[in-house]
Amino acid sequence: MLLKDFYTIISLENIADSKYKAVILVNEKHEVFKGHFPGNPIMPGVCMMQIIKELTEQITGSALFMQSLSNVKFMALINPFNTPELLLDLDVTATEDNLIKVKNVSYFGETVALKLSSVYRKV
Repeated sequence: MLLKDFYTIISLENIADSKYKAVILVNEKHEVFKGHFPGNPIMPGVCMMQIIKELTEQITGSALFMQSLSNVKFMALINPFNTPELLLDLDVTATEDNLIKVKNVSYFGETVALKLSSVYRKV
């Protein structure tokens, strides 16, 4: 975990072939939220991208390097005090050239917060 104690994985399960569902609990007391933003904490987008990478590393059992991102859409602000529990749907597939492709939808409750497609290279 790049940011120590930033989140806890409540569950990570393979629900079908390449599809995974994760539930995480964000630590609203983490130092990141004191600066982003004081009095109005918001999950930094780069932190969400890191969480997706770390979950994918756990799924694949490999260290990964982010090669590219596409279709990145931040659709709702995540306030860790109001909605600390996040749900992430991941579709993780390996390619013939040893890359890992991920399609992600992250949400809290019924609200979609992030849609993202990424490609990682094993390191």
